[in-house]
Amino acid sequence: MAFDGVTIAGIVGELKDKLTGNRIYKIAQPEKDELLLTIKGSCGQVRVLMSADASLPLLYLTEKNKTSPMTAPNFCMLLRKHLQNARIVSITQPGLERIVRFELEHLNELGDLCRKYLIIELMGKHSNIIFCDDQNVIIDSIKHVSGMVSSVREVLPGRVYFIPKTQDKAELLECSQDEMAAVLKSKNMPVYKAVYTGFNGISPCIAHELCYRAGVDSDQSSAELGTDALDRMTTALWELSEDIKNRNFCFNVVYENKQPAEYAAVRLSSYAKDDARGFEHVSELLEFYYAEKNTITRIRQRSVDLRKIVQTALERNVKKYDLQIKQLEDTKKKEKYKVYGELLNAYGYGVETGAKSMEALNYYDNQMITIPLDPMLSTGENAKKYFDKYQKLKRTCEALTTLTKETKEEIEHLESISTALDIALREEDLVQIKEELIESGYIRRKGGAKREKITSRPFHYISSDGYHIYVGKNNYQNEDITFRFATGNDWWFHTKGIPGSHVIVKTNGDELPDRVFEEAGKLAAHYSQARGQEKVEIDYTQKKNVKKPNGSKPGFVVYYTNYSLVIDSDISGIMLVEDDKIK
Repeated sequence: MAFDGVTIAGIVGELKDKLTGNRIYKIAQPEKDELLLTIKGSCGQVRVLMSADASLPLLYLTEKNKTSPMTAPNFCMLLRKHLQNARIVSITQPGLERIVRFELEHLNELGDLCRKYLIIELMGKHSNIIFCDDQNVIIDSIKHVSGMVSSVREVLPGRVYFIPKTQDKAELLECSQDEMAAVLKSKNMPVYKAVYTGFNGISPCIAHELCYRAGVDSDQSSAELGTDALDRMTTALWELSEDIKNRNFCFNVVYENKQPAEYAAVRLSSYAKDDARGFEHVSELLEFYYAEKNTITRIRQRSVDLRKIVQTALERNVKKYDLQIKQLEDTKKKEKYKVYGELLNAYGYGVETGAKSMEALNYYDNQMITIPLDPMLSTGENAKKYFDKYQKLKRTCEALTTLTKETKEEIEHLESISTALDIALREEDLVQIKEELIESGYIRRKGGAKREKITSRPFHYISSDGYHIYVGKNNYQNEDITFRFATGNDWWFHTKGIPGSHVIVKTNGDELPDRVFEEAGKLAAHYSQARGQEKVEIDYTQKKNVKKPNGSKPGFVVYYTNYSLVIDSDISGIMLVEDDKIK
């Protein structure tokens, strides 16, 4: 993600257009490091969210309100005292610094017109919101930074505010192409690194993008760039500089595996157009991106306990299975003991008392074998000893054959639940998975707790030829769409020998085009343990050929008549229907 100087330049442009000349109507501090300003004027009513959170500093316009604490924090009360009904005179960004400066005009207690500055620094763990007077003296800040914390700059009431220059970086907007070339040549490091360490406000993401535009290997040393390559790099930098000056932005989010991977205020041409989503305003982009990321993060956090339960049970069953297989391998000796007993009964009459072995012809393979004997036992007793061993191993083999089958099924069941957790996109998707773990005995239902309401539904896609395709998100949904929703002539898809979703194509009695089979196969590959692979084997058959054995685990099926295809797991271009909208 690239909350860099270029993105902030886009934010400042949007804030200037909408907020300059308007007045601050309300000031709230919903979180410890966050302000929410309500602005009224010619723009109507809008809100500005500014956060100095160390892990996620933000600044954007929003229509959403947030609940404030009953008692306002001191910093919020101070701002209300000075800035209630203050007019926004200007909004600026020094160079491409990750800093936004609000110049505010208000009346003091005596009715005199005063100027104040509200400065938002969006610098990761060093982020802050600082309130200064017209002489740049700090009145207060949302975070206090003493000399014990920072030797570079104190952020405390009474100190003079200044921007610390801790890195020797060139200002991109003020550089000529010759100066840009000099910066790149002076750094003996990969080109992309030379770009973001050499110029202020450039992120690694934008640096890689510039290398891609220039057709330069981003890992090549900048000091070794040839004249032609250096010219292409400086041209790309110059064009970026001009785009920023002219506010020629392209706000977009790019996706990897259907999840937001990066955002930027410039077109990320190194990604395919199909993997990008554009936005008219940067605030829309930021609100959308972080809402999507927060959803994914929240799902991962909510699923941590479930994943731990599944992983622990899976590891335990895998160890158990390996031990059972080893024990089952040992039972193969049983046939040898049976033969020993039979040969002792057939030829043992001639063995001397106290003999330690006997040689005999094995009439099963006509080979001579040596049979070990216990000299303290008679021949008949030795034979009985071998028959007893045979019977014991035979009983062990029968029991282990059943146990290994059950353990293998349990491993497959747990792997399918693990895959379902990977597929889950929303909190309601986790409810059914948790219910399955309760029903399977891995989680104990709390006393008196009712079964949670199930609102999760299977994925619904529409093929390029207009056929409806349904994908189960978990084992319960797999059973529902296969045995309750699908009809006999609908087509059923599943990865071969790999945990994954059941995929149903509704045929409406038609003979399906080949493209539908390919798209359904891609969905089966994508929503499986093989996601991301280029070649995945898919089994498919009509639903009437799919059976569920009595007493089997949820989602477990068998089929004996099927076709197969090998396909990749890329589902870009297949339309997902969500909330009655095609996406």
